Amino acid sequence: MEAEVYTQLARIGKALASPVRLRLLDLLEKGESDVEGLVTASGVGLKNTSAQLQQLRGVNLVTTRREGNRVFYRLAGPEVSGLLGSLQSCAEIRLADLRLAMGDLLGNASELKPVTADELRAHIDDPRILIIDVRPSVDYARGHVPGAVSLPAAELRQKMDRIPRDVEVIAYCQGPYCVLSPDLVRLLRSHEIPARPLEGGITRWQREGGALQTEEGPSEAGS
Repeated sequence: MEAEVYTQLARIGKALASPVRLRLLDLLEKGESDVEGLVTASGVGLKNTSAQLQQLRGVNLVTTRREGNRVFYRLAGPEVSGLLGSLQSCAEIRLADLRLAMGDLLGNASELKPVTADELRAHIDDPRILIIDVRPSVDYARGHVPGAVSLPAAELRQKMDRIPRDVEVIAYCQGPYCVLSPDLVRLLRSHEIPARPLEGGITRWQREGGALQTEEGPSEAGS
């Protein structure tokens, strides 16, 4: 019956109709995590986080693996990331209130002239560009834009005088709602260092087919 088809489609819509579950899915785009890690990252209580994960697992948006007594969650497949990207893009176009909320969170990001994933991919080997990953080093080691150096936010602030002035800095953090890279780009510009953020962070880079590089440990700028 046609009604059953739409009933099943609505299960996915219902699973996404929760700010907490959307936040958990965004966090899992970084990579797999146990419940405790998601609690720390999201600020949501343990009981609520566990319950929301079970809702997501019930419609196969996340999957799990067990390691001893610990259960690790991850996105069930790349199509889940694609669904999140489409949802966010549509909402940003259609919801004025979302655009206002993003402005309150990120400031006027357009004035920073963000670099798109396609633009960065086309110039990724340009020696006049320095790509900086401002996420924690553990996230960098898990996977980063090829050629990027690791300079977490606190370190970047301390090493400002060691950043070359004859290159353009492209800074990125995790995703489209991460405030780190826009804030740090503004800081770099205040020190007369040409800088732009990567639009949508590493999340959008991956969603648009960008490769990731992994290493045993992070490289560092200015060392």
